[in-house]
Amino acid sequence: LTIDIDRRAIARYGINVADVHQIIETAIGGSEVSQLYEGERRYAIQLRYPENFRNSVDVIRETMLRTADNAMIPLESVASIKVIDSPPMVNRETGKRRVVVGANVAGRDLGGFVAEVQQQVEAKVKLPEGYYFSWGGQFENMQRAMGTLMVIVPLTIAAIYFLLFLMFNSARLAALIITVLPFASIGGVFGLALTGEYLSVPASVGFIALWGIAVLNGVVLITYVRKLREDGLPLNEALRQGCSQRFRPVMMTATVALLGLVPFLFATGPGSEVQRPLAIVVIGGLITSTLLTLVVLPVLYRWFEPPFAETDEERHRRLVNADI
Repeated sequence: LTIDIDRRAIARYGINVADVHQIIETAIGGSEVSQLYEGERRYAIQLRYPENFRNSVDVIRETMLRTADNAMIPLESVASIKVIDSPPMVNRETGKRRVVVGANVAGRDLGGFVAEVQQQVEAKVKLPEGYYFSWGGQFENMQRAMGTLMVIVPLTIAAIYFLLFLMFNSARLAALIITVLPFASIGGVFGLALTGEYLSVPASVGFIALWGIAVLNGVVLITYVRKLREDGLPLNEALRQGCSQRFRPVMMTATVALLGLVPFLFATGPGSEVQRPLAIVVIGGLITSTLLTLVVLPVLYRWFEPPFAETDEERHRRLVNADI
């Protein structure tokens, strides 16, 4: 309902714009004239015309105004009153008008949904000059978080490699243990695919947590194998004994972390959209990383082991001579 006041007309009748605004507010919208207190509750008392005097455009046109000389004139004498189609509110951002179109995404990934919508909009919607689309909300937050993760993930892998290098003083052993990262990632990806989840920010954080546990298990195994080799055991015997002796610690580390995250799989309340993807990635990744660490990592050790100063035969001969 648009009421456009004719300033020349109200000037002829000696009426101010504020007088017209006041009668419109009181008659149609209602104006607060007092307050009612009931104990600690407070209610506003509003005054406005009965419904039959404000329920149509024709009736509103007949709303009476008092002029400067106490004459009564209808509202339509000093204003243009009509109903038009328009936004109920004009929003602005950075000095530009903005219209918000909202959508709740369910049953699919947010990034894929927005990409499909962008493709359809680009193909079917032609905007006038000066208009443009801006994709925000949760999608904007996700894009910002993914951009941060694109920096954090490589730095995390580099930091893990650097710490492993300092620990073993060997670039080859550090590279060997880094190979557990794809072992763990395989399970996380399959877990997301089997449960119908998508690669989201919580899932990405889950991969980082998973890599830490997987690297820890790899360090436990390779450290013990390395110690056995330095004590003089042949390669095959050191690998067999290392896997046998470190089977329990590796399984205990993985099992404790896995069982601790099982309740997150069944979370349904607030925050479950963060807990479930993270738990799925870690649990699925621990299953594959534990199995592959105990099976594949010892096989790869044969190619990654740094050369010793003496061969296995020389070391064996030296130890036998020492016993004699």
